[in-house]
Amino acid sequence: MDLHLDRTFKYYWLMFKRHDLSAGLTVFLVALPLCLGVALASGAPLYSGILSGIIGGIVVGVLSGSDLAVSGPAAGLTTVVAASIISLGDFQTFLLTVIIAGVFQILLGVLKLGVFASYFPSSVIKGMMAAIGIILISKQIPLALGYNQPDFWTSGFVQIFTSKNFLGNLVEFNSHITRGAVFISVISLVILILMKKPQFQKFNKIPAPLLVVIFGIFINFLMNYFGSSYALKPNQLVNIPENMFAEIKFPEFSKILSNQEIWKDGILIGILATLETLLCIEAMDKLDRHNRITPVNRELIAQGIGNFLCGLVGAIPMTAVVVRGSANIEAGAKTKVSAFMHGIFLLLSVLLIPFLINMIPYASLSAILIITGFGLTRVEIYKHLFKLGLKQFIPFIATIIIILVTDLLIGVSIGLLISIYYIIKENFKENYDIEKTHFQGIDQYKLKLHSNVTFINKVKIKNALDKVPAYSVLTIDGSEVHFIDHDVLEIISDFKNKAHDRHIQLQMINIETVETAAISH
Repeated sequence: MDLHLDRTFKYYWLMFKRHDLSAGLTVFLVALPLCLGVALASGAPLYSGILSGIIGGIVVGVLSGSDLAVSGPAAGLTTVVAASIISLGDFQTFLLTVIIAGVFQILLGVLKLGVFASYFPSSVIKGMMAAIGIILISKQIPLALGYNQPDFWTSGFVQIFTSKNFLGNLVEFNSHITRGAVFISVISLVILILMKKPQFQKFNKIPAPLLVVIFGIFINFLMNYFGSSYALKPNQLVNIPENMFAEIKFPEFSKILSNQEIWKDGILIGILATLETLLCIEAMDKLDRHNRITPVNRELIAQGIGNFLCGLVGAIPMTAVVVRGSANIEAGAKTKVSAFMHGIFLLLSVLLIPFLINMIPYASLSAILIITGFGLTRVEIYKHLFKLGLKQFIPFIATIIIILVTDLLIGVSIGLLISIYYIIKENFKENYDIEKTHFQGIDQYKLKLHSNVTFINKVKIKNALDKVPAYSVLTIDGSEVHFIDHDVLEIISDFKNKAHDRHIQLQMINIETVETAAISH
Protein backbone atom coordinates (compact mmCIF):
# COMPACT_ATOMS: atom_id res chain seq x y z
CA MET A 1 0.00 0.00 0.00
CA ASP A 2 2.83 2.39 0.90
CA LEU A 3 4.51 1.59 -2.41
CA HIS A 4 1.28 2.40 -4.27
CA LEU A 5 0.91 5.73 -2.44
CA ASP A 6 4.53 6.55 -3.14
CA ARG A 7 4.09 5.88 -6.86
CA THR A 8 0.87 7.92 -6.94
CA PHE A 9 2.57 10.86 -5.21
CA LYS A 10 5.53 10.71 -7.60
CA TYR A 11 3.17 10.61 -10.59
CA TYR A 12 1.18 13.66 -9.46
CA TRP A 13 4.38 15.53 -8.53
CA LEU A 14 5.86 14.87 -11.96
CA MET A 15 2.65 15.96 -13.72
CA PHE A 16 2.48 19.02 -11.44
CA LYS A 17 5.99 20.19 -12.36
CA ARG A 18 5.72 19.46 -16.09
CA HIS A 19 2.10 20.30 -16.89
CA ASP A 20 -0.42 21.07 -14.15
CA LEU A 21 1.24 24.10 -12.53
CA SER A 22 1.44 26.04 -15.80
CA ALA A 23 -2.04 24.84 -16.84
CA GLY A 24 -3.48 25.96 -13.49
CA LEU A 25 -1.92 29.41 -13.95
CA THR A 26 -3.39 29.67 -17.46
CA VAL A 27 -6.87 28.68 -16.26
CA PHE A 28 -6.59 31.22 -13.42
CA LEU A 29 -5.84 33.97 -15.95
CA VAL A 30 -8.93 32.94 -17.93
CA ALA A 31 -11.12 32.45 -14.86
CA LEU A 32 -10.40 35.69 -12.97
CA PRO A 33 -12.15 38.04 -15.43
CA LEU A 34 -14.94 35.49 -15.95
CA CYS A 35 -15.55 35.18 -12.18
CA LEU A 36 -15.87 38.95 -11.94
CA GLY A 37 -17.95 39.17 -15.13
CA VAL A 38 -20.44 36.47 -14.15
CA ALA A 39 -20.93 38.06 -10.72
CA LEU A 40 -21.46 41.41 -12.42
CA ALA A 41 -24.03 39.96 -14.84
CA SER A 42 -25.77 38.21 -11.93
CA GLY A 43 -26.23 41.42 -9.97
CA ALA A 44 -24.23 39.91 -7.09
CA PRO A 45 -21.25 41.34 -5.16
CA LEU A 46 -18.13 40.90 -7.30
CA TYR A 47 -16.27 39.05 -4.57
CA SER A 48 -18.97 36.34 -4.67
CA GLY A 49 -17.83 35.34 -8.15
CA ILE A 50 -14.21 34.97 -7.05
CA LEU A 51 -15.28 33.00 -3.96
CA SER A 52 -17.25 30.66 -6.22
CA GLY A 53 -14.16 30.15 -8.38
CA ILE A 54 -11.99 29.45 -5.32
CA ILE A 55 -14.41 26.80 -4.01
CA GLY A 56 -14.84 25.38 -7.51
CA GLY A 57 -11.09 24.94 -7.84
CA ILE A 58 -10.02 23.87 -4.36
CA VAL A 59 -13.04 21.90 -3.08
CA VAL A 60 -14.74 20.57 -6.21
CA GLY A 61 -11.36 20.10 -7.88
CA VAL A 62 -10.38 17.64 -5.15
CA LEU A 63 -13.75 15.84 -4.83
CA SER A 64 -14.55 15.55 -8.54
CA GLY A 65 -13.86 12.39 -10.48
CA SER A 66 -12.91 14.41 -13.57
CA ASP A 67 -9.24 15.02 -14.29
CA LEU A 68 -9.80 17.92 -16.69
CA ALA A 69 -13.06 19.74 -15.85
CA VAL A 70 -12.79 23.04 -13.97
CA SER A 71 -15.67 24.49 -11.95
CA GLY A 72 -16.68 28.05 -11.17
CA PRO A 73 -19.48 30.58 -11.68
CA ALA A 74 -21.18 30.01 -15.04
CA ALA A 75 -22.73 32.41 -17.52
CA GLY A 76 -25.60 29.95 -17.97
CA LEU A 77 -26.89 30.69 -14.46
CA THR A 78 -26.71 34.50 -14.59
CA THR A 79 -30.32 35.00 -15.68
CA VAL A 80 -31.93 32.92 -12.96
CA VAL A 81 -29.50 34.23 -10.30
CA ALA A 82 -30.17 37.88 -11.19
CA ALA A 83 -33.94 37.31 -11.23
CA SER A 84 -33.84 35.45 -7.91
CA ILE A 85 -31.81 38.16 -6.14
CA ILE A 86 -34.29 40.80 -7.34
CA SER A 87 -37.43 38.80 -6.43
CA LEU A 88 -36.13 37.74 -3.00
CA GLY A 89 -35.04 41.28 -2.17
CA ASP A 90 -31.48 40.80 -0.95
CA PHE A 91 -28.36 38.73 -1.55
CA GLN A 92 -28.32 37.10 1.90
CA THR A 93 -31.77 35.58 1.33
CA PHE A 94 -30.69 34.46 -2.14
CA LEU A 95 -27.78 32.50 -0.61
CA LEU A 96 -30.36 30.12 0.88
CA THR A 97 -31.33 29.07 -2.66
CA VAL A 98 -27.69 28.18 -3.37
CA ILE A 99 -27.60 25.96 -0.26
CA ILE A 100 -30.83 24.25 -1.36
CA ALA A 101 -29.43 23.77 -4.87
CA GLY A 102 -26.34 22.13 -3.37
CA VAL A 103 -28.38 19.74 -1.22
CA PHE A 104 -30.54 18.90 -4.26
CA GLN A 105 -27.45 18.00 -6.30
CA ILE A 106 -26.02 15.88 -3.47
CA LEU A 107 -29.31 13.95 -3.30
CA LEU A 108 -29.27 13.39 -7.06
CA GLY A 109 -25.75 11.98 -6.80
CA VAL A 110 -26.45 9.81 -3.73
CA LEU A 111 -29.60 8.40 -5.36
CA LYS A 112 -27.62 7.81 -8.58
CA LEU A 113 -29.91 9.98 -10.66
CA GLY A 114 -27.14 11.62 -12.65
CA VAL A 115 -28.53 10.14 -15.85
CA PHE A 116 -31.70 12.25 -15.61
CA ALA A 117 -30.09 14.99 -17.70
CA SER A 118 -29.99 12.56 -20.61
CA TYR A 119 -33.80 12.68 -20.74
CA PHE A 120 -33.85 16.42 -21.50
CA PRO A 121 -34.22 16.95 -25.28
CA SER A 122 -31.07 18.59 -26.65
CA SER A 123 -33.21 21.08 -28.61
CA VAL A 124 -34.71 22.44 -25.37
CA ILE A 125 -31.32 22.63 -23.63
CA LYS A 126 -29.82 24.47 -26.62
CA GLY A 127 -32.84 26.80 -26.68
CA MET A 128 -32.38 27.54 -22.97
CA MET A 129 -28.68 28.34 -23.44
CA ALA A 130 -29.39 30.49 -26.53
CA ALA A 131 -31.99 32.52 -24.62
CA ILE A 132 -29.54 32.99 -21.74
CA GLY A 133 -26.97 34.20 -24.29
CA ILE A 134 -29.41 36.82 -25.66
CA ILE A 135 -30.26 38.06 -22.16
CA LEU A 136 -26.58 38.11 -21.18
CA ILE A 137 -25.72 40.28 -24.20
CA SER A 138 -28.61 42.67 -23.55
CA LYS A 139 -27.58 43.22 -19.93
CA GLN A 140 -23.96 44.02 -20.84
CA ILE A 141 -24.77 46.69 -23.43
CA PRO A 142 -25.14 49.55 -20.87
CA LEU A 143 -21.79 48.71 -19.26
CA ALA A 144 -20.10 48.41 -22.65
CA LEU A 145 -21.36 51.91 -23.46
CA GLY A 146 -20.24 53.28 -20.11
CA TYR A 147 -23.82 53.98 -19.05
CA ASN A 148 -23.55 54.14 -15.28
CA GLN A 149 -27.27 54.13 -14.47
CA PRO A 150 -28.51 50.86 -15.99
CA ASP A 151 -31.12 50.13 -13.30
CA PHE A 152 -33.86 49.48 -15.85
CA TRP A 153 -31.72 46.70 -17.36
CA THR A 154 -32.23 44.53 -14.28
CA SER A 155 -35.82 43.71 -15.30
CA GLY A 156 -36.90 41.05 -17.79
CA PHE A 157 -35.75 41.09 -21.41
CA VAL A 158 -39.05 42.36 -22.84
CA GLN A 159 -39.29 45.06 -20.15
CA ILE A 160 -36.16 46.68 -21.56
CA PHE A 161 -38.15 47.96 -24.52
CA THR A 162 -41.13 49.43 -22.65
CA SER A 163 -41.65 53.19 -22.69
CA LYS A 164 -41.14 53.34 -18.92
CA ASN A 165 -37.64 51.89 -19.27
CA PHE A 166 -35.76 52.25 -22.52
CA LEU A 167 -37.62 55.21 -24.06
CA GLY A 168 -37.86 56.92 -20.69
CA ASN A 169 -34.07 56.84 -20.31
CA LEU A 170 -33.23 57.51 -23.94
CA VAL A 171 -33.33 61.29 -23.48
CA GLU A 172 -30.59 61.19 -20.82
CA PHE A 173 -28.73 58.23 -22.34
CA ASN A 174 -26.17 60.35 -24.21
CA SER A 175 -25.17 62.30 -21.11
CA HIS A 176 -24.40 59.11 -19.19
CA ILE A 177 -22.23 57.45 -21.84
CA THR A 178 -18.49 57.54 -21.24
CA ARG A 179 -16.51 57.70 -24.49
CA GLY A 180 -13.54 56.00 -22.85
CA ALA A 181 -15.68 52.99 -21.93
CA VAL A 182 -17.02 52.76 -25.49
CA PHE A 183 -13.46 52.84 -26.85
CA ILE A 184 -12.31 50.11 -24.43
CA SER A 185 -15.37 47.97 -25.22
CA VAL A 186 -14.98 48.23 -28.99
CA ILE A 187 -11.26 47.43 -28.99
CA SER A 188 -11.84 44.61 -26.49
CA LEU A 189 -14.47 43.07 -28.75
CA VAL A 190 -12.12 43.33 -31.73
CA ILE A 191 -9.35 41.58 -29.74
CA LEU A 192 -11.68 38.79 -28.61
CA ILE A 193 -12.99 38.21 -32.14
CA LEU A 194 -9.54 38.28 -33.77
CA MET A 195 -8.07 35.88 -31.19
CA LYS A 196 -10.55 33.24 -32.37
CA LYS A 197 -9.26 33.48 -35.96
CA PRO A 198 -6.79 30.76 -37.08
CA GLN A 199 -4.18 33.30 -38.21
CA PHE A 200 -3.98 34.72 -34.66
CA GLN A 201 -3.62 31.36 -32.89
CA LYS A 202 0.13 31.93 -32.52
CA PHE A 203 -0.68 34.70 -30.02
CA ASN A 204 -2.78 32.44 -27.79
CA LYS A 205 0.01 32.11 -25.22
CA ILE A 206 -1.83 34.93 -23.44
CA PRO A 207 -5.53 34.07 -22.86
CA ALA A 208 -7.80 36.47 -24.74
CA PRO A 209 -9.83 37.51 -21.62
CA LEU A 210 -6.58 38.39 -19.81
CA LEU A 211 -5.34 40.37 -22.81
CA VAL A 212 -8.59 42.35 -22.83
CA VAL A 213 -8.30 43.10 -19.11
CA ILE A 214 -4.66 44.23 -19.44
CA PHE A 215 -5.62 46.43 -22.38
CA GLY A 216 -8.49 48.03 -20.43
CA ILE A 217 -6.31 48.76 -17.41
CA PHE A 218 -3.55 50.23 -19.59
CA ILE A 219 -5.84 52.49 -21.66
CA ASN A 220 -7.61 53.83 -18.59
CA PHE A 221 -4.23 54.47 -16.94
CA LEU A 222 -3.12 56.51 -19.97
CA MET A 223 -6.38 58.50 -20.01
CA ASN A 224 -5.99 59.33 -16.33
CA TYR A 225 -2.29 60.14 -16.71
CA PHE A 226 -2.95 62.66 -19.48
CA GLY A 227 -6.04 64.06 -17.77
CA SER A 228 -8.37 63.03 -20.59
CA SER A 229 -12.09 63.68 -20.24
CA TYR A 230 -12.53 60.15 -21.55
CA ALA A 231 -11.11 58.66 -18.32
CA LEU A 232 -13.42 56.23 -16.54
CA LYS A 233 -15.27 57.18 -13.36
CA PRO A 234 -14.61 55.22 -10.14
CA ASN A 235 -17.99 53.48 -10.38
CA GLN A 236 -17.01 52.12 -13.80
CA LEU A 237 -14.15 50.07 -12.33
CA VAL A 238 -14.21 46.81 -10.38
CA ASN A 239 -14.50 47.40 -6.66
CA ILE A 240 -13.79 44.49 -4.36
CA PRO A 241 -12.90 45.18 -0.70
CA GLU A 242 -9.22 45.32 0.27
CA ASN A 243 -10.07 42.71 2.89
CA MET A 244 -12.64 40.70 0.99
CA PHE A 245 -13.15 38.08 3.70
CA ALA A 246 -14.17 40.74 6.23
CA GLU A 247 -16.96 41.93 3.89
CA ILE A 248 -18.53 38.54 3.15
CA LYS A 249 -22.30 38.31 3.62
CA PHE A 250 -23.72 35.10 5.05
CA PRO A 251 -27.14 33.51 4.44
CA GLU A 252 -30.17 34.65 6.41
CA PHE A 253 -31.27 31.26 7.79
CA SER A 254 -34.22 32.76 9.67
CA LYS A 255 -35.98 33.32 6.33
CA ILE A 256 -35.63 29.79 4.94
CA LEU A 257 -39.27 28.90 5.70
CA SER A 258 -40.70 32.37 5.10
CA ASN A 259 -40.91 32.28 1.32
CA GLN A 260 -41.64 29.34 -0.99
CA GLU A 261 -39.81 31.21 -3.78
CA ILE A 262 -36.55 30.36 -1.99
CA TRP A 263 -37.22 26.65 -2.42
CA LYS A 264 -38.50 26.98 -5.99
CA ASP A 265 -35.46 29.01 -7.05
CA GLY A 266 -33.14 26.62 -5.21
CA ILE A 267 -34.48 23.56 -7.07
CA LEU A 268 -34.41 25.46 -10.38
CA ILE A 269 -30.77 26.49 -9.85
CA GLY A 270 -29.96 22.90 -8.86
CA ILE A 271 -31.51 21.53 -12.07
CA LEU A 272 -29.84 24.09 -14.33
CA ALA A 273 -26.45 23.71 -12.62
CA THR A 274 -26.75 19.92 -12.99
CA LEU A 275 -27.63 20.15 -16.69
CA GLU A 276 -24.77 22.54 -17.44
CA THR A 277 -22.30 20.47 -15.41
CA LEU A 278 -23.21 17.17 -17.08
CA LEU A 279 -23.08 18.74 -20.54
CA CYS A 280 -19.63 20.12 -19.72
CA ILE A 281 -18.44 16.79 -18.32
CA GLU A 282 -19.57 15.04 -21.49
CA ALA A 283 -17.63 17.57 -23.59
CA MET A 284 -14.50 17.23 -21.45
CA ASP A 285 -14.56 13.43 -21.64
CA LYS A 286 -14.73 13.66 -25.43
CA LEU A 287 -11.67 15.95 -25.45
CA ASP A 288 -9.66 13.77 -23.05
CA ARG A 289 -6.82 12.15 -25.04
CA HIS A 290 -6.65 9.35 -22.47
CA ASN A 291 -10.37 8.51 -22.87
CA ARG A 292 -11.08 8.79 -19.13
CA ILE A 293 -14.78 8.70 -18.23
CA THR A 294 -16.06 10.88 -15.39
CA PRO A 295 -18.47 9.18 -12.92
CA VAL A 296 -21.50 11.48 -13.17
CA ASN A 297 -23.01 10.71 -9.76
CA ARG A 298 -19.70 11.43 -8.00
CA GLU A 299 -19.52 14.67 -10.00
CA LEU A 300 -22.99 15.71 -8.80
CA ILE A 301 -22.04 15.03 -5.18
CA ALA A 302 -18.86 17.12 -5.63
CA GLN A 303 -20.81 19.95 -7.28
CA GLY A 304 -23.50 19.74 -4.61
CA ILE A 305 -20.95 20.04 -1.79
CA GLY A 306 -19.36 22.95 -3.67
CA ASN A 307 -22.67 24.80 -4.07
CA PHE A 308 -23.63 24.07 -0.47
CA LEU A 309 -20.37 25.73 0.65
CA CYS A 310 -20.94 28.61 -1.81
CA GLY A 311 -24.26 29.34 -0.15
CA LEU A 312 -22.71 29.14 3.33
CA VAL A 313 -19.85 31.57 2.62
CA GLY A 314 -21.59 34.10 0.37
CA ALA A 315 -20.70 32.93 -3.15
CA ILE A 316 -22.84 32.59 -6.28
CA PRO A 317 -23.60 29.07 -7.58
CA MET A 318 -21.15 27.15 -9.74
CA THR A 319 -21.04 24.49 -12.41
CA ALA A 320 -18.35 22.73 -14.39
CA VAL A 321 -17.60 25.27 -17.14
CA VAL A 322 -16.68 24.46 -20.74
CA VAL A 323 -14.56 27.62 -21.19
CA ARG A 324 -12.36 26.82 -18.19
CA GLY A 325 -12.18 23.12 -19.01
CA SER A 326 -11.22 23.79 -22.63
CA ALA A 327 -8.53 26.26 -21.52
CA ASN A 328 -7.27 23.64 -19.08
CA ILE A 329 -6.92 21.00 -21.82
CA GLU A 330 -5.34 23.42 -24.28
CA ALA A 331 -2.79 24.43 -21.61
CA GLY A 332 -1.65 20.81 -21.33
CA ALA A 333 -3.27 19.75 -18.04
CA LYS A 334 -2.92 16.09 -17.14
CA THR A 335 -4.60 15.71 -13.73
CA LYS A 336 -7.08 17.44 -11.44
CA VAL A 337 -4.17 19.24 -9.72
CA SER A 338 -4.41 21.96 -12.39
CA ALA A 339 -8.01 22.78 -11.35
CA PHE A 340 -6.91 22.82 -7.71
CA MET A 341 -4.02 25.19 -8.50
CA HIS A 342 -6.33 27.56 -10.40
CA GLY A 343 -8.36 27.84 -7.16
CA ILE A 344 -5.19 28.52 -5.16
CA PHE A 345 -4.15 31.27 -7.59
CA LEU A 346 -7.60 32.88 -7.31
CA LEU A 347 -7.28 32.85 -3.52
CA LEU A 348 -3.80 34.38 -3.62
CA SER A 349 -4.94 37.11 -6.03
CA VAL A 350 -7.58 38.47 -3.64
CA LEU A 351 -5.20 38.19 -0.70
CA LEU A 352 -2.16 39.80 -2.36
CA ILE A 353 -3.26 42.00 -5.29
CA PRO A 354 -6.83 43.28 -4.72
CA PHE A 355 -5.62 46.78 -5.71
CA LEU A 356 -4.71 45.45 -9.17
CA ILE A 357 -8.07 43.70 -9.59
CA ASN A 358 -9.80 46.99 -8.74
CA MET A 359 -8.18 48.63 -11.76
CA ILE A 360 -10.17 46.45 -14.18
CA PRO A 361 -12.84 48.42 -16.13
CA TYR A 362 -16.38 47.06 -16.22
CA ALA A 363 -16.25 47.75 -19.97
CA SER A 364 -13.57 45.05 -20.35
CA LEU A 365 -15.68 42.52 -18.45
CA SER A 366 -18.79 43.44 -20.46
CA ALA A 367 -16.93 42.76 -23.72
CA ILE A 368 -15.90 39.32 -22.44
CA LEU A 369 -19.48 38.53 -21.45
CA ILE A 370 -20.91 39.78 -24.76
CA ILE A 371 -18.65 37.36 -26.64
CA THR A 372 -19.63 34.62 -24.16
CA GLY A 373 -23.29 35.41 -24.87
CA PHE A 374 -22.75 35.19 -28.63
CA GLY A 375 -21.09 31.81 -28.08
CA LEU A 376 -24.27 30.57 -26.40
CA THR A 377 -26.58 31.89 -29.15
CA ARG A 378 -24.40 31.79 -32.26
CA VAL A 379 -26.04 31.61 -35.69
CA GLU A 380 -24.62 28.14 -36.42
CA ILE A 381 -26.81 26.65 -33.67
CA TYR A 382 -29.97 28.05 -35.29
CA LYS A 383 -28.92 26.79 -38.73
CA HIS A 384 -28.07 23.33 -37.40
CA LEU A 385 -31.41 22.92 -35.58
CA PHE A 386 -33.32 24.17 -38.62
CA LYS A 387 -31.62 21.59 -40.87
CA LEU A 388 -32.65 18.84 -38.44
CA GLY A 389 -36.32 19.59 -39.14
CA LEU A 390 -39.30 21.15 -37.41
CA LYS A 391 -39.39 18.46 -34.70
CA GLN A 392 -36.09 19.86 -33.41
CA PHE A 393 -36.36 23.50 -34.47
CA ILE A 394 -39.84 24.33 -33.11
CA PRO A 395 -39.09 23.25 -29.48
CA PHE A 396 -35.75 25.08 -29.75
CA ILE A 397 -37.15 28.40 -31.01
CA ALA A 398 -40.26 28.19 -28.78
CA THR A 399 -38.05 27.72 -25.71
CA ILE A 400 -36.06 30.85 -26.64
CA ILE A 401 -39.12 33.05 -27.29
CA ILE A 402 -41.03 31.96 -24.18
CA ILE A 403 -37.99 32.44 -21.91
CA LEU A 404 -37.51 35.97 -23.28
CA VAL A 405 -41.20 36.82 -22.87
CA THR A 406 -41.76 35.14 -19.47
CA ASP A 407 -39.01 33.42 -17.51
CA LEU A 408 -36.60 30.52 -17.73
CA LEU A 409 -38.68 27.90 -15.89
CA ILE A 410 -41.83 28.51 -17.97
CA GLY A 411 -39.81 28.54 -21.19
CA VAL A 412 -38.06 25.23 -20.47
CA SER A 413 -41.34 23.62 -19.32
CA ILE A 414 -43.22 24.59 -22.48
CA GLY A 415 -40.25 23.56 -24.62
CA LEU A 416 -40.39 20.12 -22.96
CA LEU A 417 -44.15 19.85 -23.56
CA ILE A 418 -43.67 20.66 -27.26
CA SER A 419 -40.94 18.02 -27.53
CA ILE A 420 -43.19 15.46 -25.81
CA TYR A 421 -45.98 16.33 -28.27
CA TYR A 422 -43.71 15.45 -31.19
CA ILE A 423 -42.67 12.20 -29.49
CA ILE A 424 -46.31 11.19 -28.99
CA LYS A 425 -47.16 12.20 -32.55
CA GLU A 426 -44.38 10.00 -33.90
CA ASN A 427 -45.52 7.17 -31.65
CA PHE A 428 -48.99 7.33 -33.19
CA LYS A 429 -47.54 6.83 -36.63
CA GLU A 430 -45.12 4.02 -35.93
CA ASN A 431 -46.94 1.46 -33.78
CA TYR A 432 -49.61 0.18 -36.19
CA ASP A 433 -50.84 0.35 -39.76
CA ILE A 434 -53.99 -0.82 -41.53
CA GLU A 435 -54.34 -2.29 -45.02
CA LYS A 436 -57.45 -2.79 -47.14
CA THR A 437 -57.91 -5.45 -49.86
CA HIS A 438 -60.93 -6.75 -51.82
CA PHE A 439 -61.44 -10.53 -52.27
CA GLN A 440 -64.48 -12.28 -53.79
CA GLY A 441 -66.63 -9.19 -53.37
CA ILE A 442 -65.80 -8.80 -49.66
CA ASP A 443 -63.75 -5.96 -48.11
CA GLN A 444 -60.86 -7.36 -46.09
CA TYR A 445 -58.89 -5.29 -43.57
CA LYS A 446 -55.64 -6.09 -41.77
CA LEU A 447 -54.64 -4.09 -38.68
CA LYS A 448 -50.97 -4.87 -38.01
CA LEU A 449 -49.49 -3.83 -34.66
CA HIS A 450 -45.78 -3.09 -34.31
CA SER A 451 -43.32 -3.33 -31.42
CA ASN A 452 -44.76 -1.66 -28.27
CA VAL A 453 -48.38 -0.50 -28.33
CA THR A 454 -49.12 1.84 -25.41
CA PHE A 455 -52.18 3.68 -24.11
CA ILE A 456 -51.31 6.73 -26.23
CA ASN A 457 -52.24 4.67 -29.29
CA LYS A 458 -55.67 3.63 -28.04
CA VAL A 459 -57.67 6.56 -29.48
CA LYS A 460 -56.25 6.08 -32.96
CA ILE A 461 -56.75 2.29 -32.84
CA LYS A 462 -60.33 2.71 -31.58
CA ASN A 463 -61.11 5.13 -34.41
CA ALA A 464 -59.54 2.74 -36.96
CA LEU A 465 -61.68 -0.16 -35.68
CA ASP A 466 -64.86 1.92 -35.68
CA LYS A 467 -64.32 2.75 -39.36
CA VAL A 468 -64.32 -0.94 -40.40
CA PRO A 469 -67.66 -1.36 -42.24
CA ALA A 470 -70.24 -4.06 -41.63
CA TYR A 471 -70.13 -7.29 -43.66
CA SER A 472 -66.34 -7.27 -43.93
CA VAL A 473 -63.39 -9.33 -42.71
CA LEU A 474 -60.89 -7.91 -40.20
CA THR A 475 -57.59 -9.44 -39.11
CA ILE A 476 -55.78 -7.96 -36.11
CA ASP A 477 -52.15 -9.14 -36.28
CA GLY A 478 -50.02 -8.90 -33.13
CA SER A 479 -47.29 -11.32 -34.21
CA GLU A 480 -44.60 -8.62 -34.15
CA VAL A 481 -45.67 -7.05 -30.87
CA HIS A 482 -43.46 -7.15 -27.77
CA PHE A 483 -45.90 -5.34 -25.50
CA ILE A 484 -49.57 -4.30 -25.70
CA ASP A 485 -50.99 -2.00 -23.06
CA HIS A 486 -54.04 -3.33 -21.19
CA ASP A 487 -56.06 -0.29 -22.34
CA VAL A 488 -55.51 -1.31 -25.97
CA LEU A 489 -56.46 -4.94 -25.22
CA GLU A 490 -59.71 -3.68 -23.67
CA ILE A 491 -60.55 -1.74 -26.85
CA ILE A 492 -59.88 -4.82 -29.02
CA SER A 493 -61.92 -7.04 -26.67
CA ASP A 494 -64.80 -4.54 -26.76
CA PHE A 495 -64.67 -4.54 -30.54
CA LYS A 496 -64.72 -8.37 -30.58
CA ASN A 497 -67.97 -8.32 -28.60
CA LYS A 498 -69.53 -5.90 -31.13
CA ALA A 499 -68.12 -7.47 -34.31
CA HIS A 500 -70.74 -10.25 -34.44
CA ASP A 501 -73.61 -7.73 -34.32
CA ARG A 502 -72.01 -5.76 -37.18
CA HIS A 503 -71.50 -8.94 -39.23
CA ILE A 504 -67.72 -8.48 -39.18
CA GLN A 505 -65.67 -11.67 -39.37
CA LEU A 506 -62.85 -11.09 -36.89
CA GLN A 507 -59.56 -12.99 -36.79
CA MET A 508 -56.91 -12.27 -34.15
CA ILE A 509 -53.27 -13.35 -34.32
CA ASN A 510 -51.26 -13.37 -31.07
CA ILE A 511 -53.81 -11.11 -29.36
CA GLU A 512 -55.26 -12.09 -26.01
CA THR A 513 -58.73 -11.00 -24.97
CA VAL A 514 -59.45 -9.46 -21.58
CA GLU A 515 -62.62 -9.01 -19.62
CA THR A 516 -64.21 -5.61 -19.96
CA ALA A 517 -66.74 -4.07 -17.63
CA ALA A 518 -69.05 -1.21 -18.37
CA ILE A 519 -68.71 1.78 -16.07
CA SER A 520 -71.90 2.29 -14.07
CA HIS A 521 -73.31 5.76 -13.74
